[in-house]
Amino acid sequence: MATLSFHGAAQEVTGSCYLLESPAIGRVLLECGMHQGGDATERLGENGFPFEPAGIDAVILSHAHLDHSGLLPKLVRAGFRGPIYCTAATRELLRVLLEDAWGLYERDLEFENRRRQRRGRKALKPEYTLSDVETVLNSCETTNYETDIKPSSNAVLRFHDAGHILGSAIVDLRLDEGGQEKRLVFSGDLGNADSVLMNDPYKPDKADVLMMESTYGNRNHRDMDNTLAELEEILSKAWERGGNVMIPSFAVGRAQEILYHLGCLYHAGKLADWTVYLDSPMAAEVTQVYDHWLHILDQQDVRCLTDIGRKSLESFLPTLQICQSAEESMAINEVKKGAIIIAGSGMCTGGRIRHHFKHRIWDSRNTIIFIGFQAQGTLGRLLVDGRESIRMFGDEFVVKAQIATLGGFSAHAGQSELIDWARNFSPVPRLILIHGESLALQTLSAKLENEHGIKSEIPRRGSSIEF
Repeated sequence: MATLSFHGAAQEVTGSCYLLESPAIGRVLLECGMHQGGDATERLGENGFPFEPAGIDAVILSHAHLDHSGLLPKLVRAGFRGPIYCTAATRELLRVLLEDAWGLYERDLEFENRRRQRRGRKALKPEYTLSDVETVLNSCETTNYETDIKPSSNAVLRFHDAGHILGSAIVDLRLDEGGQEKRLVFSGDLGNADSVLMNDPYKPDKADVLMMESTYGNRNHRDMDNTLAELEEILSKAWERGGNVMIPSFAVGRAQEILYHLGCLYHAGKLADWTVYLDSPMAAEVTQVYDHWLHILDQQDVRCLTDIGRKSLESFLPTLQICQSAEESMAINEVKKGAIIIAGSGMCTGGRIRHHFKHRIWDSRNTIIFIGFQAQGTLGRLLVDGRESIRMFGDEFVVKAQIATLGGFSAHAGQSELIDWARNFSPVPRLILIHGESLALQTLSAKLENEHGIKSEIPRRGSSIEF
């Protein structure tokens, strides 16, 4: 008998973590993600494990985003010593993300401990160290898509392309429990079929248990042609107002996609005199990783680069300026008009984008474009929901900048795509809906049952099922 327990991204979209226990494979984690929001010290202090890390035999990782991987160093620190199965591209991205996360955590921890020292309070010990990050990377056992690997003598694991970000995978796990085969398919995060650079998500057709993400279970995305037309219109109006544009962006996936689209606009003569600033050292490094793996991305989109003699996303956009240092970032504040500023974090919970907000969010000539999902409780969500003032850096800022949301740039499958993906399985498996907020989960569950006769379950955090 196999047991599946839900310890994160159950009726929420962050902190993905699921524990599979089976005599065929032992105790295996699917994902080990961090919850988003707050500073790194708070997040790591609050993110504990409801299981014994030293007793985990292996981790299966669908992709590198921190809400799926961010607690791996803490897991190692707490005693985990098993393999971490992922694709080779995921491992390369993981190095960038985990090292960057460590830098942010170290800075926040030093700040918090100075504050504690002034108040006569005991200093906090680090939840993990850079050495633990190295252990995580050294523990990765990588493979390519559509290649079987054996985590144990009674289990076979295969990764399929999920089309979400570089290296993202659908997990296909077959277990032999005393001659009885059980097949678990975990979607990871499924990509939006309209996303550039990414291949369409692979569609498995067999499973006994299917775990499917439901981030956009309650709505579909605008199609890409209309989204790009809207982007052109937004940029045109921002230029007429004499303003600048700020684009909060995740360093992995969204930054590369928006650079590609801006490059296409430039080569079509539609980017006017805008200067594009990629104000994210991590996004710049990730873009170099994408360039290394262009051969596994969507070849039709890649040909748009190579047909004009470009061999990288960076060179595709001649007006691009990459800001590495804090001084280069601050220099953007002097630009009065015509700057498109791409900076993290994607949900505005930290990073350089907040400093650009500080200098520009109160000016109605400026525009903020959201191109990714904004989770409940984040600054990005407050702005999307129409908050008229925000608090940052100990001060209050009125929100006068224009707020635009371009849902077509989402890296997640929309409702119709999720339904089509689930309907591809025959016979209908036991369907578990995860990685979605309550409304999205309930809406998708009702639509699946009422229109397609597919029943589903919505587990709560801390619950478990047997199969």
